[in-house]
Amino acid sequence: MSTFRTLPDLVREHAQRRPTAAALCDVGSVEALDYAALDALMDRIAASLQRDGLKPGDVIAMCAAPSARYAAVFLGALRAGVVPAPLAPSSNATSMAAMLKDADARLFFIDGAADGLLPDGTDAPVCIALDDASPGQRFADWLAPAGSQPKPVAIAPEDPFNIIYSSGTTGTPKGIVQSHGMRWAHIQRGVAYDYGAESVTLLATPLYSNTTLVSFVPAMGGGGCVWLMPKFDAFGYLQAAERARATHTMLVPVQYQRIMANPQFDSFDLSAFRFKFCTSAPFRAALKADVLARWPGGLVEFYGMTEGGGTCILEAHNFPDKLHTVGKPAATSDIRLIDEEGRELPLREGGEASVAGEVVGHSPGMMTGYRNQPEKTREAEWFDAAGKRFIRTGDVGCFDADGFLTLIDRRKDMIISGGFNIYPSDIETELRSHPAVHDAAVIGVPSEQWGETPVAYVVAQDGAAEAPSDVMAWYNARAGKTQRLADLRLLGELPRSAIGKVLKRELRDLYLASPATSPNSKATS
Repeated sequence: MSTFRTLPDLVREHAQRRPTAAALCDVGSVEALDYAALDALMDRIAASLQRDGLKPGDVIAMCAAPSARYAAVFLGALRAGVVPAPLAPSSNATSMAAMLKDADARLFFIDGAADGLLPDGTDAPVCIALDDASPGQRFADWLAPAGSQPKPVAIAPEDPFNIIYSSGTTGTPKGIVQSHGMRWAHIQRGVAYDYGAESVTLLATPLYSNTTLVSFVPAMGGGGCVWLMPKFDAFGYLQAAERARATHTMLVPVQYQRIMANPQFDSFDLSAFRFKFCTSAPFRAALKADVLARWPGGLVEFYGMTEGGGTCILEAHNFPDKLHTVGKPAATSDIRLIDEEGRELPLREGGEASVAGEVVGHSPGMMTGYRNQPEKTREAEWFDAAGKRFIRTGDVGCFDADGFLTLIDRRKDMIISGGFNIYPSDIETELRSHPAVHDAAVIGVPSEQWGETPVAYVVAQDGAAEAPSDVMAWYNARAGKTQRLADLRLLGELPRSAIGKVLKRELRDLYLASPATSPNSKATS
């Protein structure tokens, strides 16, 4: 499949060849669509959008739990050349209003997940209730009659496929415009991982996340069946995986952690799995090893950004000695390292490991830019001496002698204390080795004496009774002077985004709101 194809056209071909094959199933619901029904529903949705005056390039917004109907609206919009902007129900009302305005969304498809987030005013988009119960027009009433056909639309690789609003940990939404060409690259990559007519993909991450779409798009493009979980829980996931005879899945590290920790994990039949994927957050080597040991099928980690710009791939089942890395650059990716001045760092001679630098990448799968934010787009770009465009990741890493990339930390999370660079991930790794510590996150806070100094939040292991001061003393006795913690506090759970990233911004705000220990001096053992 080297010639560019659109996802809606591929769905139509599957419907013609295998009309009764299952396409979309809702976990915990009776709703399901075969390819013939999905193709017909996509036509009705595309025709409805055209009836309402939407043209190619216009935007619809979506804020709802994952479901077959949600997915059908997404795909139907693509058939009309309309651009879906899936939005997170975890947003606050202010952010939601800002994203809708930035997207210039003409319609807003919602369900109960959007309660309290609906905009008001004369310029607010028209709401369509996917659950037929939320405020706005009922989906069943909005939808064009059965048999409706949309006007054909020509779609080019550079045309926008979707807009993903990603705030990362900054809290400021940025609309990442991704092209049909970028998604076509994902479909092509999926062939190597057995996405096809016999695949059954179980997804338990939200459809507003690029993490999910990286698996959803090749699964549908390959003609397989996709099962959608409206909300993740480890036991429910295992039940669904066994029932569906799932062959593929995409999960984030915190989901793997909870699944593997489930006491009934080993009682489930997961033998149908061919590949399990992971992306979006740091995936600890010990957890990868546990998945490899106990869960059938290959384990593949993708390292990249929603903005695109290059991917590293770790096929963990093939490289069990490289679990501390995120793999090697994909065949179509050009991954390089640059210093703080934006100068390219050369790889060392003779296969030696490189020095550390910020990771930048170029590939066929790159965002067009941040919607309506040209300055932010320029900040995210780096160009080499020949003018080749790369996307900056903000991650600091280095290549080993075999060409595998090891990530050290986020550049913006690096703490500069007394003129020394401190990487929080180093401290977090050491803290997690303490028998009383289940998880840890380290942040930098202002210090009059040092500029910044590290403090830690830890989640205790079940049943652990060790005092925070004892854990901090244990760590500081092992750390170099510049890496010693000024404070350590317990939390029941680290704040995370819907795809498992620790929200260090929230931890900083929490700490600065109630600093019980002066961060001006480094604790000593």
